[in-house]
Amino acid sequence: MKRTFLLILCLFYFHVLMAQDIAITGTITDATTGEPLVAASVQVKGTTIGTQTDASGNFTLNAPANGTLVVNYLGYQKQEFPINNQTTLNLTVTPSAEQLQEVVVTGYGVQEKRDVTGSIASVKSEELVRQASQNPVSSLQGKVAGVTITNSGAPGASPQIRIRGAGSALGSTDPLYVVDGTFVNDLSFLNPADIESMEILKDASSAAIYGVRAANGVVLVTTKRGKAGESTVNYNGFVGMQRVTNQLDMTNAQEYTTLVNEKLLIENPDAKLLPTGLPSTDWYDQVLRNAIVHNHQISASGGSEKVTYMASASYLNQEGIIKGNDYRRLTARLQTDFQVSKNIKVGYNGIFYDYQSNDIPADIFYQAYVAPPIIPVFEPNGRYGDPASYPVGNFANPQASLDWFNQKSNGQRLTGNAFGELMFLDGFTFRTSLGLNYGIDEYRNYKSQDSLTSVQFASRSLLSQRRSKSNMWLWENTLTYDKTFGDHAITALLGTSAQEDKSNFFLGTVNDVEFDTEADLYLDLGDPETFNIDAGGAKGTFLSYFGRVNYSFLDRYLLTATLRYDASSNYPREDRWEYFPSIGLGWRVIEENFMQNQTIFDNLKLRASWGRLGNNNIPANIFRLPVNRDPRFGSIYNGVLFPGANITDVVPATLFWEVVEEVDLGIEMGLLNNRLTIEADWYSKQTKDAIFGLTPLGFLGLNGQLRGNFADFRNRGLELIANWSDDVSDDISYTIGANFSRNQNEVTKIATDNAAFFDGNLPLGGYQVSITRVGDPIGSFFGYEVEGIFQNQQEILESPQPGAKPGDFRFRDLDGNQVIDERDKTIIGNPNPGFIYGINTGFRFKSFDLQLDIQGVSDVDIYNGNRNVRYGNENYDKEFYDNRWNGAGTSNSYPSAKLTGRNLDPNDYYVENGSYIRIRNLQLGYNLPNALVSNLKMRNLRVYVNAQNPVTWFEYNGFSPEVGGAPVSQGIDRNVYPLSATYNFGVNATF
Repeated sequence: MKRTFLLILCLFYFHVLMAQDIAITGTITDATTGEPLVAASVQVKGTTIGTQTDASGNFTLNAPANGTLVVNYLGYQKQEFPINNQTTLNLTVTPSAEQLQEVVVTGYGVQEKRDVTGSIASVKSEELVRQASQNPVSSLQGKVAGVTITNSGAPGASPQIRIRGAGSALGSTDPLYVVDGTFVNDLSFLNPADIESMEILKDASSAAIYGVRAANGVVLVTTKRGKAGESTVNYNGFVGMQRVTNQLDMTNAQEYTTLVNEKLLIENPDAKLLPTGLPSTDWYDQVLRNAIVHNHQISASGGSEKVTYMASASYLNQEGIIKGNDYRRLTARLQTDFQVSKNIKVGYNGIFYDYQSNDIPADIFYQAYVAPPIIPVFEPNGRYGDPASYPVGNFANPQASLDWFNQKSNGQRLTGNAFGELMFLDGFTFRTSLGLNYGIDEYRNYKSQDSLTSVQFASRSLLSQRRSKSNMWLWENTLTYDKTFGDHAITALLGTSAQEDKSNFFLGTVNDVEFDTEADLYLDLGDPETFNIDAGGAKGTFLSYFGRVNYSFLDRYLLTATLRYDASSNYPREDRWEYFPSIGLGWRVIEENFMQNQTIFDNLKLRASWGRLGNNNIPANIFRLPVNRDPRFGSIYNGVLFPGANITDVVPATLFWEVVEEVDLGIEMGLLNNRLTIEADWYSKQTKDAIFGLTPLGFLGLNGQLRGNFADFRNRGLELIANWSDDVSDDISYTIGANFSRNQNEVTKIATDNAAFFDGNLPLGGYQVSITRVGDPIGSFFGYEVEGIFQNQQEILESPQPGAKPGDFRFRDLDGNQVIDERDKTIIGNPNPGFIYGINTGFRFKSFDLQLDIQGVSDVDIYNGNRNVRYGNENYDKEFYDNRWNGAGTSNSYPSAKLTGRNLDPNDYYVENGSYIRIRNLQLGYNLPNALVSNLKMRNLRVYVNAQNPVTWFEYNGFSPEVGGAPVSQGIDRNVYPLSATYNFGVNATF
């Protein structure tokens, strides 16, 4: 009995010892690289006891000797480690490849995608560098659902991007770009190889943290940063050729002469006709060329536990497909992080950008389109071919325009951000950052005294110089609390933001500057009596307070709540402040107990969000009453001119914020061991109190518009994303992804009944081909419906168009009053894309890799302004020649060659299908064998050949179906600089 008692006593004593808390110290590192993990969560299982690792991956806490530690870190598997009475634990955790791909930047923080309650798309660096794009935004085309990108082929041009449709009429529809915490206007200064990831915040819940700036969505750019370890040097470069694709066929001299003579005979049977047999000039062939492009980027990174760095430099040289057009860009970047102490970290990131370009006339494509082919490039005497020598009208000689045009542009920009972080107490982090964006842009244009043709001459030389400067600073402070309590996890953020944005410009012109070298081109060297100057500027200030809470319960019930309080000087003082709240809810159904024994889903999450955003990018100073000092308001008294002034515009009595409210419902699924992932979103985005223009009554004598909060718009749509990824073996793997988006845009309210806003002005008779009115999309095409072509005089006599001629358009009399007038105009097209889609594939076989990307747009219209704008005897495209009306019964859809008079009224003949499908990128790469690479003292060497935009299928009669523009006048093709196919050879090397 005594022995039994002693045994029980010993066991009890041992249990007490094991149940006592012990002090534990340890380190958490990456199982693959051995690098310490900073701010990793360490928690005692089944309790609320926990802590986070410091900057060196170390942690300290008290825990039961027989307890278990749970380690959780973004991008790594959640792992458990038994304590077993150990006081020192050096733990290693394993990265999860699947989770690493799902870590996204959310604005002032990061989250695992599985915990995100909003709609966020992420594109990683691997996808960006696999394309030979000069602008990072171009690389997103076809890869992100709900994002419409319209590219321009002009060297150095920035693409137009719209996220979930156009939500403003007169304000900007560009998203907010945030590069490493600094706000910028575009990404033309960035080399894609410098980018770590790009996140697109599409819904109001995810974007609400940026409040007034986020109405059009947010594009977050995180550049690459140095990592502790051995120094690494990377080189990425390519050289290639750009070639015009889908060049529009125009009529040759014989065909053109036939058309002009047909036109002359319809107008006057006794007209003098053009002679036949004239030489022919293809003006597109004359001004276009195959162009060279090459891009080189080299970077070095590395560091220690105390200091990490990343430095890079890149050079882009791109010729345009128009002769004489080229663009050069130099970018340098330096980033350094300093771990000052255990809890303090500071760092900076700076990007310098310099560009230079030789420019071309803005309308050179239109000149090449309309120039008659019977005009030679040069006459036998060596002078330029002159339209005056041929009875066809006044046209510019496109080659003379290129040779005479002398304009150079250049600019510099410095974008930087410096920050400091302090980790204190348990789970608190304070961060302060200062961002700067300083830029200078300038150009000079010199028109020499010359006489090239009868319409291209100048009796005096003219020098123009323009210089603009922008300067922005942004100071932000945030306090973050990150903590896990048993089944509860919370991340709370409080912050302030202050910004000032200033810009100004100076433009001077003067005559009679002699030009021998660039050193002669100064305004003070011209005739002082002809000196003219124009200048202006703008300043905006912003102040914000914001907060966000991310909460998770049982790792399955998710909540994100955001509130931002913004002030902007772009609005009147009394209406300057506004609240922008949002809420997002998520349910990770896959974590429920009732889902544990099913075999269909590997992931299943439902989410819903609502948010309210503001649009700060409205027309400047519209609430201020301007005074018009037009010289025509002056008067002469006793021979002396007295200047006058007048009020010609009306300003709103009050001006409120242009606000966007959006609802988003989403589902995310993973099936077949997560090889198949599916994501779907439905959204409804309502723009309220949009800035809109109304025309005042004529008797008021005002020639401007009354602009105020007069309209509401709605974008409603569906987004579907599906991705399949599989590793067949160690040598074979592949991925196939597809995304599809449907968006419907509609004007839901205008303050005045039956009011409409007209735009889309064509330089011909004041034609306005766009209308914005209730019930229709923003910027819809407006004009007559064509019923057919008049075949004979009898049809004309029986119609409401008595002045027509056979071969003219027969317009539909919509109101049936036997008169064709403005009341018969209707909606004839929609320039807002209805569907956008992309297919992205990747294949790997041993050391070879193949990438194929396809993207397209459908259910969209283009207004062919090139065909519509005619003053006389402009050239015709070949498709028109082949299908024109040239006698009774020859055509009932194409008019005769007499494109004058009412045939030029806006009508649906000029509206064409803008749908297209394109091979966006095709790349074949090869990684050289490790043995060979090692002999070359390198770590990795990959070579590739790439074809970008090699093939585009479309029906539109133009160079390119990608036609952008402002919301109220978009989709009108007047002079688009088309994309070209680019064929590259490139190298990716690591040393």
